[in-house]
Amino acid sequence: MCYDNFVKKIWQKIKKFSKIFGPGVITGAADDDPSGIATYSQAGAQFGTELLWLNVLTIPLITAVQTACARIGAITGKGLSAVVKEHYSTKILSLVVLLITLANIINIAADFGAIVASVQLLIPIPFFWLILFFTVTILLLEIFTSYKQYSKILKYLCLFLFAYVLALILSRASLTELLKATLLPRFEFRFEYFFLITGLLGTSISPYMFFWETSEEVEEEKIHHVKKIAGKPQISLEYLKDIGWDNLFGMAASQITAFCIMAVCAVVLFQHNITDIKTAADAARALEPLVSHFPNAGYLAKLIFALGIIGLGFLAIPVLAGSAAYAVTEAFSWNEGLNKKLNRAKGFYGIIVFATLLGALLNFLGLDPIKLLVITAVINGLVAIPLIFIIIQITNNRKIMGNYTNGKISNFFLYLTLIIMSLSAVIMFLTFGNN
Repeated sequence: MCYDNFVKKIWQKIKKFSKIFGPGVITGAADDDPSGIATYSQAGAQFGTELLWLNVLTIPLITAVQTACARIGAITGKGLSAVVKEHYSTKILSLVVLLITLANIINIAADFGAIVASVQLLIPIPFFWLILFFTVTILLLEIFTSYKQYSKILKYLCLFLFAYVLALILSRASLTELLKATLLPRFEFRFEYFFLITGLLGTSISPYMFFWETSEEVEEEKIHHVKKIAGKPQISLEYLKDIGWDNLFGMAASQITAFCIMAVCAVVLFQHNITDIKTAADAARALEPLVSHFPNAGYLAKLIFALGIIGLGFLAIPVLAGSAAYAVTEAFSWNEGLNKKLNRAKGFYGIIVFATLLGALLNFLGLDPIKLLVITAVINGLVAIPLIFIIIQITNNRKIMGNYTNGKISNFFLYLTLIIMSLSAVIMFLTFGNN
């Protein structure tokens, strides 16, 4: 009887804690999309364990940025585009929205390609039918399910993050070697090194995440019927603390997963001189013949890696399309939101359909997936810099944030993120053409 009561209490605490999970956890999981997995895989295959330290450094940086975005949405009751349009230059906003939309479509294309390639590693189904199936399924879920139902589906898809923890366990990596590489960073002042660092930062701290999470906090307030006075949500300090925990957990899980992906490819692929990974599916395929600690371990590693790509791709594509839709519709003051029916937000859902279909169709042009990823990472890394600066200005503006402007710790990590991403981009350009 005592045991039953103990288990019941523990389960109740877990359920209470899990209620905190929301846009932060979903955004963090979407950050490890198939194109991100490919970038992390390439970093591990090309440089071994040299860049593992970056995943640890990124945790407080990405948490600070995403928490700031979440607070903007929760406090103002508006998406990022709407806030920038109201208080800052519309010309800057228009350029940013255009670049983000293009980057997101390219990212969607790369993600579709990776999902299909991963399925084909397991089941020989023709490319066309797989693309058609995933495109239709994702669009039906995003357009015709309520936000409350859809957010639950996205939360369950977050569980695919654990696939890469299992993959790392199967690789039987040396914990001592991983800790040494993580705690003692190495730097190489050459273009390839800083190009990959800029790409990794752009993949982790991506502009589409800023727009998505800001708007999803607004959606959360709608489904929880948060009271508004003079158009501003009436939220408590406790509510904002929950947002902070949601983002800390989501972003930490995202970067721990990135660490596992990079570590697996470092200890398995790099050590076998396989240094060129073009897609996430390439990484999954390469693992099979190299992991042989016990019978069928290689196939199991490939299966886990591939399932992670499929599950997180299913999560990321709607987030990419949705964030583009939020950015554009808020900039033009159109009706928007996953809480609205199709006939009440035609422009919003039209952009989701356009971005998803165009991303799917790009796969039929025979484009090199690695080039798509390079373009996306560079655009994300560069566009994030001015956006982070704008986010800092917004979250320190008492007129916008009221009594909930940034504290010293938040400002420290936001400015540190801005400096690190700017320095990385500058060094990348300065070392261009150097061997």
